[in-house]
Amino acid sequence: MTDSEHNPAETYSERLLGFTIPSRNARGRLVRLDRTLDAILSAHDYPAPITHLLAEALVLATLMGGLLKDGGSQVTMQAQTEAGAVKLLVCDYKDGDLRGYVDFDADALAELGANPSLFALFGKGYLAITFDMAKGKGRYQGIVPLEGGSLSEACENYFFQSEQVPTLIRCAVRSDGSACVAAGQLVQHLPDGEEGRERLHARLDHPEWEHVAVLAGSLRHDELLDPELSLEAITWRLFHEEEQVRVQPGSAIERGCRCTVEHYRQVIARFPEEDRADMRNEAGEIVVDCAFCSKQFTIAA
Repeated sequence: MTDSEHNPAETYSERLLGFTIPSRNARGRLVRLDRTLDAILSAHDYPAPITHLLAEALVLATLMGGLLKDGGSQVTMQAQTEAGAVKLLVCDYKDGDLRGYVDFDADALAELGANPSLFALFGKGYLAITFDMAKGKGRYQGIVPLEGGSLSEACENYFFQSEQVPTLIRCAVRSDGSACVAAGQLVQHLPDGEEGRERLHARLDHPEWEHVAVLAGSLRHDELLDPELSLEAITWRLFHEEEQVRVQPGSAIERGCRCTVEHYRQVIARFPEEDRADMRNEAGEIVVDCAFCSKQFTIAA
């Protein structure tokens, strides 16, 4: 089946899919990225381990961003260490706009081999996830040790430790050196619904959660990455025996670097004149490098 033969009512890539299972007090998000990934990754000549790491991080940022209900809200994921080969990884998602980059030590990375572990990449690092809520609902952040076999496991730990919400995440990445595809699923247990009371009593051994986690955990990497398998079809395969599954297509995803000359002009204007003078080159201009899109922006004096 070609793309032109796909059912237009179904979701294949570059768009979030949300679902809820009312009888199990569970919700989930699914996404598959290819063109968006290539657009983001093409800004830098990343080696294979960094490509894989950033692709997974971008999927995770999208899945978590898909949990935000109000337009204008943003989720930012940042992984950082002082001693690892990866110095900083940052991704953010806002209203379907996705961006991210990795700062790493090329020499230290080369010593780790072809398939380094998360600990080898970061050492004793930490993961910070920040939710900036729209409509005056505030900003909150959780910070947890960067532990586990993958970024997905670290994010699961974040939700359980910082929000007390049992969460299962599955991610898959495939790259052939010229193109990259990555996909993921996030499923959560919300015994008090998506809004309202504190969910501190949510338990990993809750029978409803155990049931959902077993089904969601059976999802295979090849299913996630299969371009011919819609996200609705994946949801149906996993949960077709449930009493009811409500599916809701979400935001379209695209690269969303928000850098502009005007944006940087406003940022620089906040610095004292003495600092701005130090930033200027011989021509009296301030040249700003955007780490996300690898473009330069010149701010005239």
